Amino acid sequence: MSRDARWKALLELLVERGRLDVEEAAAELTVSAATIRRDFDQLAEQQMLVRTRGGAVVHGVSYELPLRYKTARRASEKQRIATAVADLVAPGEAVGLTGGTTTTEVARALAVRGDLATGSPALTVVTNALNIANELAVRPQFKIVVTGGVARPQSYELIGPLADGVLGQIRLDVAVLGVVAFDVVHGAAAHDEAEAAINRLLCERAERVVVAADSSKLGQRAFARICPARLVDTLVTDTAVDPEAVHRFEEAGIRVVAV
Repeated sequence: MSRDARWKALLELLVERGRLDVEEAAAELTVSAATIRRDFDQLAEQQMLVRTRGGAVVHGVSYELPLRYKTARRASEKQRIATAVADLVAPGEAVGLTGGTTTTEVARALAVRGDLATGSPALTVVTNALNIANELAVRPQFKIVVTGGVARPQSYELIGPLADGVLGQIRLDVAVLGVVAFDVVHGAAAHDEAEAAINRLLCERAERVVVAADSSKLGQRAFARICPARLVDTLVTDTAVDPEAVHRFEEAGIRVVAV
């Protein structure tokens, strides 16, 4: 197992359990305790965990795994969701994309659609995510608009009041939200309040709002609300979604697409 793969696995275990012992982690990953101690020390240097005697705990109360370590989690579900979301976008539309692993997959799905291979522009994409802008900028048929702001290293998103100047002057056909939690009562939410504020502005500028979220995020709550559920038109999720949850969303007037 490569170092990057070990680090991803360690951080995912840490998020799930809150605390890991060296021996426990070594057994889980079938590597030596010395290797795990070295990994813990290096991750602690990057402030991605807190080292303890004999193990490690998550860094801070509101822990968020950086984007580069999330990419392998529920990958097949996210790719299916992304394809279904991309199919909801019509040629020539203006699309807002927030940051996140699922919305990154949406950007990739849009990039390979045959009917979006040409046009002037074939699609206008407004995003505050640097990685999404970077991936789509090589597509000359796409018009890419990047909000201003200060880069947030966990998610590669631009945040802060500098984005207001751009978002206050545009309109979108559709905003696609990547969220950490979505609930009928509490709405769509993110870990970070500044990130949620930019996502909220994207929603306000859009004719319709699509939440792209795997089933593990449904019925959950997070610190910073993006928007109430009533502002969401469509939820695209995976087929592991609880039928009762689907019923609650549909009762709230939200179209649910499970793929």
